[in-house]
Amino acid sequence: ADSIGPREELHPAQLSVMYPGYPRPRAGDSDAAFRFRRDRDAAHMDGLLAEGTPKRRFLRERHDWILGLPLTDASPGASPLVVWAGSHHILQQALIDALGNRPETDWPQIDLTDTYVAARRQVFEHGPRSEVFTRPGEAVLLNPFLLHGVAPWQDGATAPKDGRMIAYLRPETMESGQVWLRQK
Repeated sequence: ADSIGPREELHPAQLSVMYPGYPRPRAGDSDAAFRFRRDRDAAHMDGLLAEGTPKRRFLRERHDWILGLPLTDASPGASPLVVWAGSHHILQQALIDALGNRPETDWPQIDLTDTYVAARRQVFEHGPRSEVFTRPGEAVLLNPFLLHGVAPWQDGATAPKDGRMIAYLRPETMESGQVWLRQK
């Protein structure tokens, strides 16, 4: 199926808004959480949500793609999107290994934390990190398995008073889990 073709419905966009000084420690943040935002760009794969105490990762959303649409004209150092080349292959294979032989009805209960952490570690060791700068009128299309995040705001970077703003559309797949998991 062509997952990038016309869609009947799209959910409301998720907004990513950043301001000078990002990242800063948040109330209730652990030192490790702050360092991860600062040093690893809060790298994540959408849909693997952290739940509970301690936080454990579960597959809660399966997206066909992620489309980023910049809404404000910011300079390149204004907390751009960060991606790791080839990370979608590593994360997709890790999920195939963890879920591929299990019934889709079991997937919501499968703790993917260790699988995800190991795959992300492999990406950090081998996948080149790139900052992706876009302006209004441009778009960026991401594979749903791609590890991505937000870079720290660089000294001298500029944006309007509303900040660096990007809208992300992330439609959930209508495919079965097995088809989604093995998409090319």
